[in-house]
Amino acid sequence: MKFAWGKALIAAVAMVVSSWAPASADVVVQIDKSSQRMAVSVDGVPRYNWPVSTGGGGYGTPSGVFHPQSMARMHFSRKYYNSPMPHSIFSYYGFAIHGTNDIARLGGPASHGCVRLHPSHAAALYGLVQRNGAGSTRIEIN
Repeated sequence: MKFAWGKALIAAVAMVVSSWAPASADVVVQIDKSSQRMAVSVDGVPRYNWPVSTGGGGYGTPSGVFHPQSMARMHFSRKYYNSPMPHSIFSYYGFAIHGTNDIARLGGPASHGCVRLHPSHAAALYGLVQRNGAGSTRIEIN
């Protein structure tokens, strides 16, 4: 009898604890290459609007709808001079959204195809995607 009560109590506690888990939200990241801006919304509510740098000087940023494939708090480019890429969110085609030290060039095309953000904005976006999950995040680039 005590064993049955113990199992019931454990099951009830597990249900209550699992209900405390934060619900994931739909995160939509819209990047407009013509205006060099990123708009971020959560569950349809606008949250952020930041300047970015997309591909410039013969380097293009792909257009389309993407989902994060992997993330790295700090990555160094193996292709471009071991350049630091803080708070990287990687997607298809090897491009990423990441922070940059070249903040003076934000708002204009300047990257090798990635989407560059101010480091604090990259950290905020990284945290948002990490909390809500890559599967709940859509990246739209046009």
